[in-house]
Amino acid sequence: MTSSPRPELTADELLTTTRSVRKRLDLDRPVPIELVRECLEIALQAPSASNEQGWHFMVVTDEDKRAAIADYYRRSFADYERSDLFAGSLFADDPNRAPVQARVGNSAAYLAQVLHRVPVLVLPCIDSHSAKLPAANQSALWGSVLPAAWNYMLAARARGLGTAWTTLHQAFESEIGELLGIPDTVHQGVLLPTAYYTGETFKVASRQPLDEVLHLNTWAAPDR
Repeated sequence: MTSSPRPELTADELLTTTRSVRKRLDLDRPVPIELVRECLEIALQAPSASNEQGWHFMVVTDEDKRAAIADYYRRSFADYERSDLFAGSLFADDPNRAPVQARVGNSAAYLAQVLHRVPVLVLPCIDSHSAKLPAANQSALWGSVLPAAWNYMLAARARGLGTAWTTLHQAFESEIGELLGIPDTVHQGVLLPTAYYTGETFKVASRQPLDEVLHLNTWAAPDR
């Protein structure tokens, strides 16, 4: 693995400041495939069920294929934006969270508009050895590729690349699979748009207090 200049980040800084980057993706700066390969080498260090390592990583740099994927993505986003699950509509009655959600929704809409311009699209996939997903224990299946996807995002952040975690493309998984020649037994876990990011203002995100989601030995809500 070749080394690349990168900011000096502690493990805690890297883990707490790796954000989904959308509006700050540099759409005009090419990303060397060697840098993507470095990040994928880190991805391969993730765990997988039974150490099977059934993951595959589809990297799309071809302009026409990126445009086709982006078209499917925009169609899926249009449905998502109208749904009750749209990020920009969540927690509308919470004065603390509503402004954040509105920004997330706006940022997601921007990504849908410009996805075709993102220089690299990475789709971490998993081979389930079947065209149909298993009826049970899907946590083992997805747990064998999604940690690798997160490893990729962390490695990208450390190398000056921004990424965003999105799964909206899955509404057209079969169409995208056909476009890219992905076998029927291989399932797409996530889409990771990848580009250099602009600015260095990454910071720890606001999250709900740990005690609101922590359950020690029983599900009963903790005393507050």
